[in-house]
Amino acid sequence: MATWKNSIVIEAAADKVFAYVDEPMNYPTWLPNMVEVRNVIGTGIGQQYEWTFKMGGLLHRGQTVIVEYVPNKSASHQIIGNIHALWEYDVGPQEEGMVLTIGVDYSVPIPVLGRLAEHIVVRELGRQFDVGLENVKDVMEA
Repeated sequence: MATWKNSIVIEAAADKVFAYVDEPMNYPTWLPNMVEVRNVIGTGIGQQYEWTFKMGGLLHRGQTVIVEYVPNKSASHQIIGNIHALWEYDVGPQEEGMVLTIGVDYSVPIPVLGRLAEHIVVRELGRQFDVGLENVKDVMEA
């Protein structure tokens, strides 16, 4: 299992940032390589949605269910598909402003990709989430 986690300080209200990051239909606007989100059902714990993500030149489809949820604070998404993951985000105050933290624990299908490919995919996913944090900051501070 691979892990990635990073934070960014954003000069915006925490509830505004949380609302933006929490809306699945917004993912393609800030998360690189998120091609599509569809079939969103519900809100908060138990919310489900399907997605298409481009990685390694291939389209990957999967499903997500929110398994933990604290309004305007944090959420945990259980991801089911070619890549199984737990994706978490948290917003909170900090001296310089509001901080958004995103963390992902995921497993890449090693028999399909091999160890070298796994390393490349893990590094690329980390870069995509770093860009995603910057994208959220740009949108919120505009």
